[in-house]
Amino acid sequence: MNNITDLTAAIAQTGAHGDDFVRQRTLKASIGCAGVGLHSGQKIRITLHPASANHGIVFRRTDLEDQPLFPARYDGVIDTRLCTCLGDASKGIKIGTIEHLMAALAGSRIDNVLIDIDADEVPVMDGSSAPFNFLIDCVGIEEQNAPRQVIEVLKPIEVEFNGCTARVEPADGFEIDFEIDFTSKAIANQRMSVKFDDGVFVADISRARTFGFLHEVEAMRSAGLARGGSLDNAVVLSGDEVMNEEGLRYEDEFVRHKILDALGDLYTAGMQLQGKVTAYKSGHHVNNLLLQALLADETAYQVTPMRKSALHGVAEPVLATA
Repeated sequence: MNNITDLTAAIAQTGAHGDDFVRQRTLKASIGCAGVGLHSGQKIRITLHPASANHGIVFRRTDLEDQPLFPARYDGVIDTRLCTCLGDASKGIKIGTIEHLMAALAGSRIDNVLIDIDADEVPVMDGSSAPFNFLIDCVGIEEQNAPRQVIEVLKPIEVEFNGCTARVEPADGFEIDFEIDFTSKAIANQRMSVKFDDGVFVADISRARTFGFLHEVEAMRSAGLARGGSLDNAVVLSGDEVMNEEGLRYEDEFVRHKILDALGDLYTAGMQLQGKVTAYKSGHHVNNLLLQALLADETAYQVTPMRKSALHGVAEPVLATA
């Protein structure tokens, strides 16, 4: 990628004014939290630190002797079963379940942060991104003297795997149109289209929780997974019934969470996309395949500074549920 690293260079390239550009952002101070790992069941602590311009989002395994660094990038993803997982497979090092935290950072337009973590997965918290957005709100956001860059999609790219598809095409701003289809009557067919204008993620998507079926949870536990999963951090279904006593946070919480996951997965591009993503039954694997296909084709995208005209106020999402 041909990155533009400072405002002066960006202005010189486009002939525009410095006020036209959105600036990169980081946190004003460090903040941490602790929670349970969805699969390990162990207590995990993470700390988010401010980082310099063009640093990107980087995880650091503080529990390991050499404290290795893992940039949150699509080409560093080593596993997409049940979650998106960074790491070094040759050394048996991983950092799993990054997608909810990545979605919170994407939704808050945080470009640069160092994330200390003392275990091999990000704590699941309540199964959504809302606790991570709360951390960001607690310390505040600081703008930096460098333009925020986006990957502008120049032509359509589509991938397919086992009947699941994802497509990205040119568009103003960033939009995800997602459709899911389950035999369970509690979910059935749901479709939602969200244009990620300023504030939309926190208002309409961030509280949507991960979900699964009771028989799947039992099978995963038999395989040594989902040890930390509970009704406190996931929506659990038994057939056509939601088992959580409090019910759903949104009538269409399931498709909203799939959009949340996609946003987090796609942020591993290293910067926000400028384009429209259309997905059908997509998951972590297909989301990653889409980034691989897009970024392998140098004619399909360009890196460009983000314009302030791309930011708008909170807009209502478009929902179609069959």
